[in-house]
Parts: sequence; C-alpha cells; structure tokens
Amino acid sequence: MGSEGPRASEPAGLEGRDDTTATAPPRRPLGGLLLLAVLTVLWGSNWPAMKLAVRELDPWTFRTICLLVGGAGLLALVRAGGQSLAIPRGERGPLAMVALFNITGWHLCSAYGLTLIPAGRGAIIAYTMPLWTVVFGRVLVGQRIGPTRLAALLLGLAGMAVLMAPDARALWAAPAGTVLMLAAAVSWAIGTVLTKASRWTMPTAALTGWQVVLGGVPIALGAILRATGPDGAPLLSQLASASSATILGTAYATFVGAIFCHWAWFRLVSILPAATAAIGTLGIPIVGVFASALVLGEPVGPAELLALGLVVGGLAILVRGLAPRDPESPVGTRAVSTVRRD
Repeated sequence: MGSEGPRASEPAGLEGRDDTTATAPPRRPLGGLLLLAVLTVLWGSNWPAMKLAVRELDPWTFRTICLLVGGAGLLALVRAGGQSLAIPRGERGPLAMVALFNITGWHLCSAYGLTLIPAGRGAIIAYTMPLWTVVFGRVLVGQRIGPTRLAALLLGLAGMAVLMAPDARALWAAPAGTVLMLAAAVSWAIGTVLTKASRWTMPTAALTGWQVVLGGVPIALGAILRATGPDGAPLLSQLASASSATILGTAYATFVGAIFCHWAWFRLVSILPAATAAIGTLGIPIVGVFASALVLGEPVGPAELLALGLVVGGLAILVRGLAPRDPESPVGTRAVSTVRRD
C-alpha cells in the first residue's frame, strides 16, 4: 500500500518508486497472499472488539483514541527505524485527500454504524467495498476489470448476499446503520483508488502513519466539540468508568486494528493491484461474523456456512489468478500507492 511496474493499460501517474531500491528483484505474490491471510484474521476479529468499545464509548471518542494513538505509534516506528517523516510538498494535497476518505470517512461512519446494527452484519455490509473499488477504479483511473477479478468479486458478493438475505427485514427496519456502513464502504473505495492513482515517494509506514494521524484530526476536533458522550457523561468520566471489556476492545482496535492492520493493508495494496487486494479481503467479514458469534454471542447458521463456501471459492479463484504468469501479478518495483479496513 513490493510493487509492480506500470502497464500499458494503466493511466500515466500510477508508476513510481518504492522505498526499497529500484533494482530490487521481482516480488512473488506469495508474500502478499500470506499477509492477506494474517490481515483477514486480525481485521475480522476487530469487528467484535469495536462493538465492545462503542457499547460504552462515544464513537468520536473511540475513534480519536484509535487513530491518534495508532497514527503516533506508526510514526514512532518509522522514526525508530531511521526513516524520514518528511512529507514532500507535492504529496501534501493528495495525502490530505486520501486521509479524508480512507480514514475520516471510513472510521467515523463504521463506528456509528456499529452502534445501530450487529457487528457481524455490519462487517458484511461494509465489505461491499470491493464492488465500489472496482467501479471507482474504472470510473476514476480507467482500471481494467479482468475476468479473474470479476469472477472472484461476484462469488464474494454472492456470499454477502446470502448473509444479508435472512436479515433483510431487520436491515430495512434500521436503515441508518445500513446507510452508514455503505457510506463507509464507498469512502474507503474512493480513497483506495485515489491512493493507488497517486505517485508516492514516502516509505509505506510513513505514508500509513500520516494518513491515520491526519484523518484522525477532524474526528478528534469533533470529539472535543461534542464535550460529552451519548449518556451525557463527560468524556474523561466515560474513559474512567469503562469496563474491562471496553478497555480490551479499544486496546485491540488501537494496537492491532489501527497500527498493524493499517500498515499491513497499505503494504498489501502496494504488492497487489487495488481491486485484487480489495476483493481478497472479502474473507474479513466472514471472520467478523464468526468472531462476533464467539465473542458477542451473535448467531451463526446455514446462511453463514454457505456464505463462507462462496467467499472461499472466490478467494481460490483470486489466488489462482495471482500465478506468476498472470498479467495481474506484480512485477518489478512500484510506489506504495493505495489504501483499508476493520
């Protein structure tokens, strides 16, 4: 979020320079697939953690903690590794724009959505993001929609449809939560495409950290202006009276979701094409459903099992499409250039 060289089918401006070396050997997709597997489990498990947190914390407060602490942690790791935190002048505008979509829009909409609908179902709705990534990738930067991506996408979305169908009436009864999750998905997709379409010279971790921090600033300002939580208690009192489950959920969302998973996502999208990486993360809502069942007691039935089979089938097609001879497989080096999410 290695790297691939520019292709004739991609618009000018997608190529760039990685933070490694221009003579680095071509990367195989195996590393990206392993990172995708780890990200799927950890980010899927983040959904019940977030649900636990927003049961007691105001979404603005919760996201302020996650993003400012998480972003500062990422930037501290960059500095400790001896890399520069400087933002090149020509990249400041694009950085602010992608942070608005990737971080501010996604995190705020998803946190509020979780206060209105179950965590497992919220994850499923939010992960219509790959569909919007493919659509906006085509509209904004002219990305090609190949048969591999299309087949994997359709199977994955079919799995989501199976999960959503039994609860269609309940979702309709609480449209605000559904709309907020869809807004989060669209915001993430636009940010992903815009990040991939930009030329970045910053190291992956620095780019990730600055996005998290900058995207968290508007949310922190909103938390300050709100002054109180949903129950009318001062924010400091909210934190002081939080249960151990809320503290653990917030800690997981901050250190695993905001720090490691954000870094992993940016890294993943620098290794794989944006739409491919996004479609690959269709396994995250499945993990979210089962993790929510384990942690929160949300039900798992035949629909969840059928959806799991459909999504695994889509991922199998995706993995096969990432064979070294596949034209979608990354070759050479390329700038860190897209982005997420929990």
